[in-house]
Amino acid sequence: MTDADTRRHWGPDYDVLRQVDPEIAAAIADEITRKQESLQLIASENFTSPAVLAAQGSVMTDKYAEGYPGRRYYGGCEFVDVAERLAIERATAIFGAEHANVQPHSGAQANMAAYYALGVNDGDTVMAMSLAHGGHLTHGSPVNFSGKWFDIVGYGVRKDDELIDMDDVRELAAEHRPKVIVAGYTAYPRHVEFAAFRQIADEVGARFMVDAAHIAGLIAGGAHPSPVGDADAVTFTTHKTMRGPRGGTILCTEEHRKAVDKAVFPMLQGGPQMHAIAGKAVAFREAQQPAYTEYVHSVVDNASALADGLADEGLRIVSGGTDIHYLLADVTPLGLTGAEAEQRCEQAGIALNKNAIPYDQNPPMVASGIRVGTPSVTTQGMGVDDMRTVASLIARALRGDDAAGVRDDVRELAVAHPIYGLQPSVG
Repeated sequence: MTDADTRRHWGPDYDVLRQVDPEIAAAIADEITRKQESLQLIASENFTSPAVLAAQGSVMTDKYAEGYPGRRYYGGCEFVDVAERLAIERATAIFGAEHANVQPHSGAQANMAAYYALGVNDGDTVMAMSLAHGGHLTHGSPVNFSGKWFDIVGYGVRKDDELIDMDDVRELAAEHRPKVIVAGYTAYPRHVEFAAFRQIADEVGARFMVDAAHIAGLIAGGAHPSPVGDADAVTFTTHKTMRGPRGGTILCTEEHRKAVDKAVFPMLQGGPQMHAIAGKAVAFREAQQPAYTEYVHSVVDNASALADGLADEGLRIVSGGTDIHYLLADVTPLGLTGAEAEQRCEQAGIALNKNAIPYDQNPPMVASGIRVGTPSVTTQGMGVDDMRTVASLIARALRGDDAAGVRDDVRELAVAHPIYGLQPSVG
């Protein structure tokens, strides 16, 4: 990427950065080149808009604003209050929620706050999907706060169809009487029966929490059923399918408003990152536009097409397909582990991640599958026909075809759909 191209994306501040810290400036330029000349299929990544990037790179990063709009512990907050109020208003409007807290720095912190807001204390029982079947670190990993502080009961998917066994969920809930039941996953590619979870929670006197980190954008654009109205609290990240800045948000009912706000501040966080909140507000505004609805439906269509393409190439698609923005593929039919598949794709300019599949016989860092997502390539303007090409490129990389040749074809496809309106460097 030439300096002129980088400047066109980064703006005049790039020249200042290059003068002050040329090493960081070069790393940023190289990252733009990497994205432009390869395929980004990480399910949890996306390309933020120039407007979101501008808000994040603004002077709002300088402002301390402990507290909430109109109730700050610092003076001079009148304009950051505007940004946070807009973010809250837009989030509640998009999702039809009674309250939104937009201050969590991450999805993990949003989950931690939601647990405590819903009454989970150290030693209490929380029921969530097993990590081996698609849950998240904050749903009970023994190395995470959730696994260290809470008594975790894991549920999973059936072996025959790799779908959630709601009868098993009901039986486990009746046996263990959890304080909170969690739905929402990092590696489960199907719609979630939120109403069924709500019914089970009511039967055992539990609160119901949804971790919508991955699917929030799909929900916002009407491409996935919404848990709002069924769940006591819904957490999500504002990047991924929301296509905003890295950070978290909590939606909740009016009943839990005060508890959620107190759990975020002052319990878990001090000063909010006001530049990130401004970026969230911009992303929420973008999500209210008709083009965004078209975008998320295209994301889902692309993921389904990519799943079909990879199945035609000999990979086994976990659960037989996908309803969302990513798919899980078992690579063992090709004689590979997930780690080997990730490495071969990386060498060919295809970024995706190894991932455990249900009932995996390999350890997580080896795994038997890959997770492949379509948010980023859809943001670039790729469609269903392109997904057939992507499936072929992945298959060629996995089969060990000439990596340089595959990489050339990957680059050709990627640069035909430029990010940020940039063209690749020449020579």
